[in-house]
Amino acid sequence: MRVYIPATLATLRSLVESGELVPVAGTAFAVTPMLRESYAAGDTEELEYAAMNEAARASLRLLAAELDGNPAVLPRRVVVAADVEPVRMRADLDDAAVAVAGPVPLSAVAAVHVDLAEAEDAVRTAAAVVDAADLGDPDAEFTLGSAEDHEMAWYATQEIAFLLELL
Repeated sequence: MRVYIPATLATLRSLVESGELVPVAGTAFAVTPMLRESYAAGDTEELEYAAMNEAARASLRLLAAELDGNPAVLPRRVVVAADVEPVRMRADLDDAAVAVAGPVPLSAVAAVHVDLAEAEDAVRTAAAVVDAADLGDPDAEFTLGSAEDHEMAWYATQEIAFLLELL
């Protein structure tokens, strides 16, 4: 199953160095039956985009912890797309949430999505308010939307190391 794993640039560096990615609490996002049911219409590609966006929002939560007091951290969302089996549905979290069993090897990674430099200001601001947005604060949700308006760039697996070198 194609899953979208929330990550950060630090996580991506670890993936390149160790050859595996350990999702936080085993959490990833995918096109689940519950996600399909929550959309009145939409093909598989649109549902995959929705699952990836959920992972991008979760990436903001991870990034918020890394950014806390550390100006050296680049504020860019990262989502790792991988093909993983088995996965278990996580209905306790979100319609698209799944749990993966154990580390994801680099060989299972299909692509990586990373924010471009022009998204940094919006992402930094959104990371600071993501929890408030989740709790229903309309101003925080608006701020989050500004970051989510930035499309993430797609990188093939063989490009990850070069991407990290250029940052």
